Amino acid sequence: MKNVYLWVVASLLYVSVVSGETGLLNVSYDPTRELYQKINAAFIEHHSKSNSEKLSIKMSHGGSGKQARAVIDGLEADIVTLALAYDIDEIAKGGKNIDQEWQLEFPYNSTPFTSTIVFLVRKGNHKQLKDWDDLVKPGVSVITPNPKTSGGARWNYLAAWGYAKKKYGSDQKALEFVKALFKNVPVLDAGARGATTTFVQRGLGDVLLAWENEAYLSLNEIGKDYVEIVVPSISILAEPPVAIVDAIVKKHGTEKLAHEYVSFFYTPQAQEIGAQNYYRPQLKEVAGKYKNTFTKVELFSIDDEFGGWQKAHQVHFADGGTFDKIYQQ
Repeated sequence: MKNVYLWVVASLLYVSVVSGETGLLNVSYDPTRELYQKINAAFIEHHSKSNSEKLSIKMSHGGSGKQARAVIDGLEADIVTLALAYDIDEIAKGGKNIDQEWQLEFPYNSTPFTSTIVFLVRKGNHKQLKDWDDLVKPGVSVITPNPKTSGGARWNYLAAWGYAKKKYGSDQKALEFVKALFKNVPVLDAGARGATTTFVQRGLGDVLLAWENEAYLSLNEIGKDYVEIVVPSISILAEPPVAIVDAIVKKHGTEKLAHEYVSFFYTPQAQEIGAQNYYRPQLKEVAGKYKNTFTKVELFSIDDEFGGWQKAHQVHFADGGTFDKIYQQ
């Protein structure tokens, strides 16, 4: 696998050299394809107003954990835009290509957009799935990707855990709840987009646990006659961060360009693009324009409920952690 990624990188660099283009590689997670297709086009147009050079931005998408591992193993990303801070921390530790204080480089802890976890159900919602408790009922089939490889799946898992702990009052009750939920999961896809394909195209499951933006994208693509969105009473504040891979941009000579690119995410133009693709914008003036787009929901943060990503990973997702015990049983 490592050799495949290195071959991809070499191919991208070769194309850039022979075409005379200046290029960036953004390694991202599953559901951001549509978002960055539009942001990249807008940035290239913005950049061209003050620069004569030809600019190309290449993308790589996959499960967030797998993408982080690919960068550690040699995929020469100039920028990473992953599903959770833990994956970028792992690159900072494992590959030592990113400064340990990367979250201080850009506003809002280097998180230009936020999201949350919602339910996508079949039209009519015949099993009346309205909140988290409904997902553990007998006969309900839940589609969610694998928390070992997918950042979105970890958000799903922790959203369910946090809900149960708030409602039932203890980690033990939350453990029992999440264990019951995963008994209703028939298959674990590697990433969030794969899980969406399983639910939408393969027709498996009664409900898909999904990023809010992914749920709305599915609703728009296949229509309200087939699926609908259910927003639970409580969910998690999902904060997908971004970082410049310092060692690689120095190697490629793209430091200034990479910083300009990531800074562009925080402009009103890019924040508008995010909102139009159902990511919650950070800029208040843009968020106010889209307040009717996003359903109000009680949100809890990873820091408040789990003590941050390092602790959450060690307890729940590390080898031999809570998820392994739940799923093996």
